[in-house]
Amino acid sequence: MSSFGLYLIGVVLAILGLGYGAHIAGLNLQWIVVGGVVLLGIGIVAGVSRTRLKDPPH
Repeated sequence: MSSFGLYLIGVVLAILGLGYGAHIAGLNLQWIVVGGVVLLGIGIVAGVSRTRLKDPPH
């Protein structure tokens, strides 16, 4: 499995844990979903920037 895949699995697990905690705290489902989508977007951007290959110098 690639580094990006492992990074994304970690992000998804963190989002699920935070979403479950927010549910227990009594937040509305719509805000949990919005927060999850935002965190997933941030996780994808961070994962791509950390795992992409650098361009070779010319």
